[in-house]
Amino acid sequence: MTASVPLERTARRPFKIEIFVAEGLPGGLRLITKSGWRGEVALCPKGRFPEVRDRPEFSRSGVYILVGDDGTGWPNLYIGEADSVGERLGRHYVDSKKDFWQQAFIFTQGGSTLNKAQIRYLEARLLERAQKYGRCALRNDVMPRRPNLTEADRHEMEAFLDEVLSLLPVLGINAFEDARPRHTASPELRSPPPRSRAERSARASPVVDRARPTAIRFRFRGDGWDATGFETSGDDFVVTKGSLARAAPFKSMQKHHPGYLRLRRRLVEEGKLVKTDDALRFDADFPFTSPSAAAVCAGRGANGLTVELPRFRGHHSIWAAEGGEPWREA
Repeated sequence: MTASVPLERTARRPFKIEIFVAEGLPGGLRLITKSGWRGEVALCPKGRFPEVRDRPEFSRSGVYILVGDDGTGWPNLYIGEADSVGERLGRHYVDSKKDFWQQAFIFTQGGSTLNKAQIRYLEARLLERAQKYGRCALRNDVMPRRPNLTEADRHEMEAFLDEVLSLLPVLGINAFEDARPRHTASPELRSPPPRSRAERSARASPVVDRARPTAIRFRFRGDGWDATGFETSGDDFVVTKGSLARAAPFKSMQKHHPGYLRLRRRLVEEGKLVKTDDALRFDADFPFTSPSAAAVCAGRGANGLTVELPRFRGHHSIWAAEGGEPWREA
């Protein structure tokens, strides 16, 4: 009987990384190493690939993640593996079906080569996590199963994966982790102290998610929508399950915010926004890259931090805790 391998990461720990700007260009190829790890990360912008594809890092076997943005603010990812990463990326570079990507994140190992079964295992595990947490639009058509590895190889690849997962959020990729609420100060420390007894009694307490004891929930509601959400430790903003979005978008959304409109339509097509009698309901917690996800809920363009209301002077917060505490202060 073989021992099972845990699916979750080990406890977080401090670490040091070094970044080598290989071309001397801040926006060029960057090679990243981590203390105590034999692996290496190559972060390659698509526009620089023809200039750097012959470097030795691209001749190795490894796994890679292609990252792009289709204008919706929702990250698009393709996960792959190859015996020669450079050769495979060369095919993607000229493939019109994969022209969405702007950055490639390549994970290889120095000193010893990862074999085919090992890189397929890493590819399958990354795809599993991306599907599980639902924080990106996956461009993969095929979802491969994990290959059979010896117990020793499985543990070695899980350790390699753990290192990869520790680096991805540092590099701005949060699609492989749960959307954890940001740890916050206690509610009474988050606002200026009340100036009078009347103000103390009038001020309502922020909504605290009991399942996430350190998370303060924010609310956004209007004619046809009523949504709650919280900020994550990865700077995303999660709209919670059961939140209601406006049934039909405003006509101005197509003209001024087509990306948000495409995202809204995608959520409906994928069953994440479910039609009810007079609204659209979020079928599960859904993470957005910013509180401007409010535009999807309201069916119109809106800055997630502030919005100008014609009947009031100045700007007013959209997402606010009960009691009027705005997102920007929280």
